[in-house]
Amino acid sequence: MRRQAVFLDRDGVLNRSVVRDGMPFAPVRLEDFQFLPGSCDAVRRIRDQGYLAIVVTNQPDITTGKQKPGVLAAMHEILRSELGVDDIFVCCHLDTDGCDCRKPKPGMLHAAAEKWDIDLSRSVMVGDRWRDVGAGKTAGCATVFIEYGYLEPNLEIADSIAVSLDEAVPFILEELKRRNRDLR
Repeated sequence: MRRQAVFLDRDGVLNRSVVRDGMPFAPVRLEDFQFLPGSCDAVRRIRDQGYLAIVVTNQPDITTGKQKPGVLAAMHEILRSELGVDDIFVCCHLDTDGCDCRKPKPGMLHAAAEKWDIDLSRSVMVGDRWRDVGAGKTAGCATVFIEYGYLEPNLEIADSIAVSLDEAVPFILEELKRRNRDLR
């Protein structure tokens, strides 16, 4: 049977976003990269149940020159070593590039599914922006929206809403079990 995964947006789900004027931005300096409370434990609980924890993140600051590739690599090494995520998929494109990987398009989820033999219909996408929910829905995943009240329109409706990844874990685990039962 194909595997199940929890796809996790990075900024605002695992680590703090930098919020300016009500809008979230990725940290561009290593000293600003801080895990959110409970995110380490949440990933551990997901992985302890046998599910993959895969980060899928838009990082256009690489393309615009606001962040150096070495800093991004260092941040992702911290995610691997301290959180134990199974893999990280990154899109550095801008919306104008028209790629298939920039959320809300599901390209990163499809790439992960191919690499890890994941059944997307039995998996969950977690994010704090409508783009994350859109990517998950398009890929056929259940979706969880982490609500921070950003000053942007929410163009997608998630299956569940939480205030943190830690709070969302019970729903995520129950949804993964339910989708596993329903597809047998």
